[in-house]
Amino acid sequence: MSLLKNKIDFVALVTVSMANCNGDPLNGNRPRTDYNGYGEISDVCIKRKIRNRMQDLGHEIFVKSDDRCDDGFKSLSERANSTLKGIKDPDEYARLACEKWLDVRSFGQVFAFKSNEKNGVSVGVRGPVSIHQAVSVCPVEIHSMQITKSVNSEPSEKRSSDTMGMKHMVRFGLYKIKGSINVQLARKTGFTEEDAATIKECLRTLFENDASSARPEGSMQVRKLYWWEHNCPSGQYSSARVHSSVSVVPKNSTDLPSSFEDFEITLEELPGLHCEIIDGI
Repeated sequence: MSLLKNKIDFVALVTVSMANCNGDPLNGNRPRTDYNGYGEISDVCIKRKIRNRMQDLGHEIFVKSDDRCDDGFKSLSERANSTLKGIKDPDEYARLACEKWLDVRSFGQVFAFKSNEKNGVSVGVRGPVSIHQAVSVCPVEIHSMQITKSVNSEPSEKRSSDTMGMKHMVRFGLYKIKGSINVQLARKTGFTEEDAATIKECLRTLFENDASSARPEGSMQVRKLYWWEHNCPSGQYSSARVHSSVSVVPKNSTDLPSSFEDFEITLEELPGLHCEIIDGI
């Protein structure tokens, strides 16, 4: 496997239809929006979905959600100690962690557990893959629905089984996910060309095996993935310049878009830099 040689930038266009793409626990689990009504998906949420896809594709990851834990470890410290216990050299600790877990050599990780303090080890790994918080192209309309629970969770004589609740969802939104892969950091973590191809596939299939009551099957979809591979480690253009070369505007500025076809998407050609355009599944 060869280490990543050239910088990579990417943009993914994602549609959300009648789904809660990323609920805010501080706001009744309503879909995240800014003060101007634009929808948001946190970078942490996006990385969680990428990690899940890495796991689906057969790669070992360090940060596993509880419902996807397949190694019997109940905490990150247990998982780390299973491989790294007793290693006191920080560089060796980081090297072995990156070698074993794809998400560590991609996104980085802080290893600072109580069990490590006895050995005097506290390690931070900076990963080469950076992802922005996704923001919708237009303000989104939040639809809220009152629901009832018809069965009591606990026996009670005073409380009716018909308990009221709320369910929130985005009627329709087109979100733009931006990211980059840094060569200098890739050299430090051992991130390879094959790892970059895995990230690309994870983004293309981001919502596979991700369905839930908040995100029914087919309600979230990757429409387009734009993938730029520069011809040098530092990149021919800045990431900001590359990301802004994808322009997405509504065809009718007076109406709230309700489908992917309601947007006009243009790609500005950057001399000397080829863009691979990939359709999502």
